[in-house]
Amino acid sequence: MASAAEQMASNMNFGAFSKATELKKRLWFTLFALIVYRIGTYIPVPGVDPAVLSDVFQQNSGGVLGMFDVFSGGALGRMTIFALNIMPYISASIIMQLMTSLSPQLGQLKKEGEAGRKKINQYTRYGTVLLATVQGYGIAVGLEGLSISSGQSAVIDPGLYFRLTTVITLVGGTVFLMWLGEQITARGVGNGISLIIFSGIVAALPGALVSTLELGRTGQIATWVVLLLLILSVAVIAFIVFMERAQRRVLVQYPKRQRGNKTYGGQSSHLPLKLNTAGVIPPIFASSLLLMPTTVAGFSAGSGPEWLTTVTVMLGHGTPLYMLLYVVGIVFFCFFYTAVVFNPDDTADNLKKNGGFVPGIRPGARTSEYLDYVLTRLTVVGAAYLSLVCILPELLISQWAVPFYFGGTSLLIVVSVTMDTVAQIQSHLLAHQYDGLIKKANLGGRRK
Repeated sequence: MASAAEQMASNMNFGAFSKATELKKRLWFTLFALIVYRIGTYIPVPGVDPAVLSDVFQQNSGGVLGMFDVFSGGALGRMTIFALNIMPYISASIIMQLMTSLSPQLGQLKKEGEAGRKKINQYTRYGTVLLATVQGYGIAVGLEGLSISSGQSAVIDPGLYFRLTTVITLVGGTVFLMWLGEQITARGVGNGISLIIFSGIVAALPGALVSTLELGRTGQIATWVVLLLLILSVAVIAFIVFMERAQRRVLVQYPKRQRGNKTYGGQSSHLPLKLNTAGVIPPIFASSLLLMPTTVAGFSAGSGPEWLTTVTVMLGHGTPLYMLLYVVGIVFFCFFYTAVVFNPDDTADNLKKNGGFVPGIRPGARTSEYLDYVLTRLTVVGAAYLSLVCILPELLISQWAVPFYFGGTSLLIVVSVTMDTVAQIQSHLLAHQYDGLIKKANLGGRRK
C-alpha cells in the first residue's frame, strides 16, 4: 500500500511538472545562465602566460588559493575573467551582516522592511566593487612577481597597463556574476549566488572521482579503500542532509482576543531554530585563516623568514596542530556567526509585541534568556557536526593521500544548495497546483 501511494504521488508530481510551463522556463534559464558562467571560466585574462601560471598554482595548491580555486571551478587557477568569482560579493554580504549588528543606523535600516533591504543591497553592491578592485589589484601585482625556477615570468608585459586592464577585467567579471546571480534568483529557480558556487564545485567532481579510481586501478590505493571512500561519501551526504534538516521547534502560543462578537487568536505555532544556524561560514573562515601562512610561504619561494617556514610545516594538511586549530576555529566562528544572525532579544520583543509567548516562560527578558539557552545547546551540537564533517577529509588525505578535493566545506555547500533548490522547485510545483485548483473552482462557479 505504501509503495503504491508513493508511486501515485510521484506520478502526480511528474504530471504537475509536465504541465508547469513556467517552471520549465525557469529551469532552462537557470541552465543557460550556468552554462554562460562555465564558458566564462575558460576565457583568460589578457597578458598572462598560462603555462607558467599552471606551474605556480600546482606549487601553491595547498593554500588559500587552492581552496578558492575549488570554489571558482578552476577559474582562479586558469586566471580567467571570473577568477575572483562571486567571493567579493559574499565577503561584502558578510561584512554588511556584521555592520547591521554593530551599527545602530544600519540596524534601524534593516528593520524598515523592503525599502531598507534595497538600501542594504545597494551598499553591498558598492562594497563588492570596492573589494573586487582591491583584490584585483593585489592579484595583478602578485602575478607580476610570479615566476618559475627558470626565471620565466607569469606576465608577458608587466606594467601599469597590465595592472589596469587586469583590474577592469576581474572587477567586470565579478559584477557580471553578481548580476547573473540576481537574474537566476529572479527569473530562475532562486538561490542564484549559491548555484554559481555550486556549479563551480561540482565541475571539479568528475576529475577528483576519476583520479581516485585511477589510483585504485594502478594499485597505488587498495581496492577496498576506494570502495570504502565511495560508501563513506554516500554516508556523509546522508548525514549532512539529516543534520541540515534538523531543527528545534519552540512552541509559541497566542492568547484569544475578543473584538465585538468575534474571537481572534488562540492559535499555537512553532519558532524553528536550525541545528546549524551558521551554515558553511565557520569552516570557510577557519580554513582561510589557517591556510594563510602556507600561501605566504608558497609565494615567498623559501626566501621568507625561518619562523614562517616552521609555522608552515606545523600547519600542513593532516598535522595534529592543523586539525586541532581547525576544529577550534570552526567552533569559535559557529558561536560568533550565530550570535550575529540571530538576536534572542529582538525575537523575544517581536513575540511580545504580537502577543505571543512560550508556554511556561514569561514574555520579555525571560523568553530571551530561554531562546539563548536553547540556541546555545543547538550550536554546541551544530559545531560538533561541522567539525566532524570538515575534519574527515583531512584524515583521509593524511592517511591515504587521496585526491579528495570534494572535501568537507565543498560537500556542505553542494548538499545545502541542492536541498534549497529542490525546495524551490517543489514550491513552484505547489503554486502551479494551487493555481490550477483556483481556476477549476472559478470555472465551476461560473457554470453554476
